[in-house]
Amino acid sequence: MDEENIVDSEFEEEDSNIVILNDEDGNEIRFEFLDLIEYESEEYVVLLPVDEDGENEDGEVVILKLEDSEGEEESYVSVDDENVLTAVFEIFKDKFKDEFNFTDDAE
Repeated sequence: MDEENIVDSEFEEEDSNIVILNDEDGNEIRFEFLDLIEYESEEYVVLLPVDEDGENEDGEVVILKLEDSEGEEESYVSVDDENVLTAVFEIFKDKFKDEFNFTDDAE
């Protein structure tokens, strides 16, 4: 049985770009929402983990798939397919090539 990390989102009122997600253990994790990418008729969010001060720790983004939502709560699941992750990240990099300094750690 595949274990999916389903999380619910909650937007903070003071900063609409900050999303708080609850992981499978109920822990709150703060992210900066960077973009919503459509790929093969599915929607993916690109999030940047941040600490309580709004600082990013290591510059790595998280890509989650947007699941059908009921009401005002959106649900996200982790993406296990490396090809999908790579394709979505490439779209994101191309879209924001002038705004972010991307580095390739696969050396």
